[in-house]
Amino acid sequence: MTLVKTLLEIPELRLRLRTGSALLDRAVSRIYVTELPDPSRYVSAGEVVLTGLLWWRRPGDAEPFVAALARAGVAALAASGADTEGIPDDVVRACARHRIPLLEVPADLSFAVITERVVLALAADRGREPSGARKRLLSSADAPLPVLLRQGAQELGAPCWVLSATGRVVGGTAPEAPPVEWYTPGRERVVADRYTLLPVGGRFAVPWVLAVGSPETGELADELAGLLSLARARAEQVRRTADRAAEPLFGALGSGAGDLAAAFAATGRAEPVRVVVLRTPDDEPALAAELLAELVADVPASLGSLGDDACAVIEADEQWPDTARARLSTVDLFVEVSRVYAGISGPATVDGLRGAAQEALHAAEVAARRSQRLAVVAGEDVAVHRLLVAGAPDELRRSVRERVLGGLLAYDATQGTDLVHTVRVFLECSSSPTAAAKALHVHVNTLRYRIARASELLGLDLNDFRTQVDVYLALQAG
Repeated sequence: MTLVKTLLEIPELRLRLRTGSALLDRAVSRIYVTELPDPSRYVSAGEVVLTGLLWWRRPGDAEPFVAALARAGVAALAASGADTEGIPDDVVRACARHRIPLLEVPADLSFAVITERVVLALAADRGREPSGARKRLLSSADAPLPVLLRQGAQELGAPCWVLSATGRVVGGTAPEAPPVEWYTPGRERVVADRYTLLPVGGRFAVPWVLAVGSPETGELADELAGLLSLARARAEQVRRTADRAAEPLFGALGSGAGDLAAAFAATGRAEPVRVVVLRTPDDEPALAAELLAELVADVPASLGSLGDDACAVIEADEQWPDTARARLSTVDLFVEVSRVYAGISGPATVDGLRGAAQEALHAAEVAARRSQRLAVVAGEDVAVHRLLVAGAPDELRRSVRERVLGGLLAYDATQGTDLVHTVRVFLECSSSPTAAAKALHVHVNTLRYRIARASELLGLDLNDFRTQVDVYLALQAG
């Protein structure tokens, strides 16, 4: 029987016990890799949970993670502190409190080696060697995602794809991947038509799904899904490191100061570019940043933030706004968020980059005022006056609306009329009494009387062009 103390006795693993010396006789059933902050749905009794602590960000994060392991009855936690400058103290304390043996993994030791050695130990207990397919798959554990996916497809004897919750095909070994909508969130395995779909674990808010082109798959597909989660975590670390080079660019865009041209050149992006802003109203900047990273994954992009908004500078692609709309259409099936809205600037050179950032922010404001849960607005699709109004602070819009339209609004409220609507239709019909009367289904003389009455209440001449512009902007500010 493989026990926790058996793992400590394997010399090439060099595991070090940090807490739980009285608990080493627990039997080990399998090894499971996760970076989820709450792994409770996926862990089970007897498992050794292996983690790189990518879910740990600050003191206090360890408590819910370790508590979930204790409730499931796991045998031990094996953790690498390579990305956290050692195992944080609150992880050690939480393991001691919840009676979970904690094994420290050397920073230079590959998870593939640990996984393979544990699998071999468990196989020896059962009196059989693990299959050659499993050994070959485990030997590719540290490979990039495309290589790992090809190896998995070869061992499974079926094409494989990784799909994002945004509908993006992250990678695949054959064309015509199944739609991600076939997967049911929360399920460990879904068989749909000729495919099996499994969740790719990890700490990510925007999930990935492994699709195998066969309705019959065994534990090997589960192993592949676990290894793909590690590949994703490694790729995310590489991306975040690359994004640090773009921090001066977003700092210059946000502050309006600094050498924007030099900051842009440091990112390696090519002109022209678009600026993309994405927001969620749920005060979840990490979710917004991850959603945006998924949306722009197929184009050269630098990611950062503008204030509280997730932001990206991407190399211009005329089709990309439509691609973003299509990708957001499946997000609400997998991600718990009340609304997502994005603004996209038109193409710009570095000289116009600050203006493009403002255009994207204004387009996001327009998107926020739409009724859809998932809204994407491109700056070139928005009338200039709407961009100008969207960019004004709420207090200024309310002030302008009250100053220009106050008399008319008060009259409608007390008299039960709707002169405001009449004025709006009149202006949108290019100030044509005939066209406006037809649109409102009233006689043209009635229309002229109403416009004259509205002019009187406003103290303005609604036949004057500059006055019409002011009134229409005030109407749009509401």
